[in-house]
Amino acid sequence: MSGHLEVITGPMYAGKSEELIRRLSRFEIAKKTVTVLSPDIDKRYGAGHIFSHNGSSFVAKQIPVEGEDVEINSDILAFDEAQFFEYRWLVGSISDALREGYTVIVAGLDKDYRGQPFPGLAMPYLLAMADTVTKLTAICQKCGAEATMTQRLIEGKPAPLDGPTVLVGANDKYEARCRNCWEAK
Repeated sequence: MSGHLEVITGPMYAGKSEELIRRLSRFEIAKKTVTVLSPDIDKRYGAGHIFSHNGSSFVAKQIPVEGEDVEINSDILAFDEAQFFEYRWLVGSISDALREGYTVIVAGLDKDYRGQPFPGLAMPYLLAMADTVTKLTAICQKCGAEATMTQRLIEGKPAPLDGPTVLVGANDKYEARCRNCWEAK
């Protein structure tokens, strides 16, 4: 019996967590049990749940980005903000779950604020492993076009590209941008 891996991806403010929560809620309606894991470095909206920017939430266990052993006694395994997890642990854990027949759903950014795959983190590998990929777009916060990029901001201006790759934040630090409005500094 083999499992199924779904990846939900796109830039900031595309609705990735919202789509994950929607899918998980549907599984619960179908009487499926769900285990959701999220990285402990993401404390933007509180602990014990995953949250969308529009306020919907779903119960989750926060774990270290390096991973930890988690006993799964459910039908569905889900990860939110997967771009933060160390790739060897997450890819290994998901590979094991797929071999055991689990449905696994992962939500996370496809690119960092530089417009590049996250170096040394799981998302590039998960996109390659996925059975299905849902790539969402946001609305460019400068011109209103389809946004596929995430712009990091410092005091409202584009951040230099030599900053740290991982910096947890929301609308205080990031904007969704189309390719034309995204600025490399």
